[in-house]
Amino acid sequence: MSDKKNAKQQVVNEIKEKFQRAEAVVLVDYRGLNVAEVTELRKRFREAGADYKVYKNTLMTRALTELGMEELIPYLTGPNAVALGYDDPVVPAKIISEFAKDHDKLEVKAGMISRKVIGAEGVKSLANLPSKEVLVAQALGGLNAPITGFVNVLQGNIRNLVYALNAIAEKKTA
Repeated sequence: MSDKKNAKQQVVNEIKEKFQRAEAVVLVDYRGLNVAEVTELRKRFREAGADYKVYKNTLMTRALTELGMEELIPYLTGPNAVALGYDDPVVPAKIISEFAKDHDKLEVKAGMISRKVIGAEGVKSLANLPSKEVLVAQALGGLNAPITGFVNVLQGNIRNLVYALNAIAEKKTA
């Protein structure tokens, strides 16, 4: 195998590894962004523990075919960058959406969550969801509320029993 072919296969393997680990993927058209803007976007992804990479469409197509993720291939036209989130599936969509507010040249093409392709509107909807930590806190708060209410009801009954017993004791001593 030639060095050039070997280098391409290494990139395909890198793409496959990243897509297999990713909780969420967002595909964007980055035409019109300058180097400073792309650098800023990459920095935001790095700080969030995610990746923002530009790969050749042919290598992406090969990697996606090998992974059985062909549904994303039709979106691989023109210059593309891929945003990959590993821990929180909302992170790539949030970062891209926030960045796109100030940079209208960045266009969301599609996304993928749990190996299911979503369109640009789906990515925008995903960006409006709270983060994983907030959702967990809300779920725990929802679970905790009935328990707190139950404890208050029990305390109320015990308190009423104590008042009744106290009234009976006062009556008998009087």
